[in-house]
Amino acid sequence: MSADEYKAEGNKFFAAKEFDKAIEQFTNAIEASELPNHVLYSNRSACYASLKNFGKALEDAEKCVEINATWAKGYNRVGAAQYGLGNLDDAQVSYSKALELDPANAMAKSGLSAVEEAERSRNAEGDMGLGKMFSDPNLIQKLKENPKTAEMMNDPNLVGKVLQLQQNPKAGMQTMLSDPRMMTIMGVLMGIDLNMFDKDSAQQAQAGQSNPTESAPKEEPKKEEPKKEEPKPAAKEPEAESQDVEMEDSSKADADAAKAEGNALYKQRKFDEAIEKYNKAWELHQDITYLNNRAAAEFEKQDYDAAIATCEKAVDEGRGMRADYKIIAKSFARIGNCYLKKDDLESAAKFFDKSLTEHRTPDVLTKLRNTQKDIKTREAESYVNPEKAEEARLEGKEYFTKGDWPNAVKAYTEMVKRAPEDARGYSNRAAALAKLMSFPDAVDDCNKAIKLDPTFIRAYIRKANAQLAMKEFSHVIDTLTEARTKDQELNGGKNLAEIDQLLNKAMSQRFSSIEGETPEQTMERVSKDPEIVEILQDPVMQGILGQARENPAALQDHMRNPEVAKKINMLIAAGVIRTR
Repeated sequence: MSADEYKAEGNKFFAAKEFDKAIEQFTNAIEASELPNHVLYSNRSACYASLKNFGKALEDAEKCVEINATWAKGYNRVGAAQYGLGNLDDAQVSYSKALELDPANAMAKSGLSAVEEAERSRNAEGDMGLGKMFSDPNLIQKLKENPKTAEMMNDPNLVGKVLQLQQNPKAGMQTMLSDPRMMTIMGVLMGIDLNMFDKDSAQQAQAGQSNPTESAPKEEPKKEEPKKEEPKPAAKEPEAESQDVEMEDSSKADADAAKAEGNALYKQRKFDEAIEKYNKAWELHQDITYLNNRAAAEFEKQDYDAAIATCEKAVDEGRGMRADYKIIAKSFARIGNCYLKKDDLESAAKFFDKSLTEHRTPDVLTKLRNTQKDIKTREAESYVNPEKAEEARLEGKEYFTKGDWPNAVKAYTEMVKRAPEDARGYSNRAAALAKLMSFPDAVDDCNKAIKLDPTFIRAYIRKANAQLAMKEFSHVIDTLTEARTKDQELNGGKNLAEIDQLLNKAMSQRFSSIEGETPEQTMERVSKDPEIVEILQDPVMQGILGQARENPAALQDHMRNPEVAKKINMLIAAGVIRTR
């Protein structure tokens, strides 16, 4: 089945609210689609959302807007999935983007209103933002992977408290106060260090202010100390890690600021200054996006070798950093663009293909196909040689005269490659193909010859002969009628005798008696021929035939009209009009 057929099936299941089956069909459609189709991802996202699987719905919605960033409905899908996950701020941004693209979009307006209402309700509940903070469906796994909370998450009671908080954010403060470890978890989620809470709790215990439930967690570090043997350094590790993160965030912010300056200079076509800013961004923070931007500026400067070197560095560095494959794909695509500018088509095709291996996009796929097409065109053009073509023609003629039709076809094929604009090569090959009874191929070659030279009467005649061999009588008549007109206009009717002889042959074969058929049966069969019936029902032809009955000489005057002559000759061949 095609992608469209799978899509149609998916739509049927969606309308019937059989969402699992609809997902299966849309998945088949995505796999069968030659190019990424944003509508298919949008439809599957809607199915997942209907099943309350908002995580999958968001993945497909984001893929949808990645493929087509100008489609407002795609951002509606993103907003709906984010709303379902409880990410109201993100949903508001997505719906706003949809309205930016389509101000009259009713779905976006409705979604935005729903988000704002949910925000008001959330604020009225007074969960102090804990609902949003603990809304991540992968929260438990992330806490197990974080060095600050990994050991804590071995306690099933604590895990149960986190899950309880996810389900009931309003009970958050009571849960937080009942277990000091929850403050550490909240600190991790907020990205800050709340270890001071543990120190305050210890002081409260010494003052006799803590209750029995608070004292139990405080005994855990004492059990761990003998195993680590260095409790003080262990307590300092998170602080150092936090400082490293802050330093990294700071350098990233500075780097992004430098990048923004570079982008502004790039738009002003101040490419050298932009490159300096991108270099500064790279020095501050290792992100290959800055290298890709620098390569873009070098490309605009027409310094293609420098741009290639920068992109190659971006790929090498990106592999080591495990950078997003989409960014690496952009680096490869830019290298391909550089080689296009350098007129190195083979290298351009190579890197476009590498880009598609990393991430398939319609734009790069089109460039690859166009480049491959240009490569073939150049190869064909480089093969053109009129002298070699003439040698091949004479060789083909010799084989044809000897009756060696396969070698004649081979020689004329070489002639076509060496002189693709010479209509004789196609016409001569058609004659050899007809001898091999390859009539459809012969007709194709004649059409090519006629397209190159509409005045080449021999090509028309060879085409008609091939059509006659296939008993395509109507096509034979059309071909010969056109040949007759061209020959009269250009050659003064030089080939009319041969054309009319072939035309009469076609007419005769078309309406001749079948073996065992009486003349009366033949006439009855011919009178039912659709083309004959159409001619006889034509009011103009009825008038001409009526006039001919009274004055047979008048028929000759009407025969000067090619269309009328064609119809009259057909009636004569069919025996409807009898001549003496």
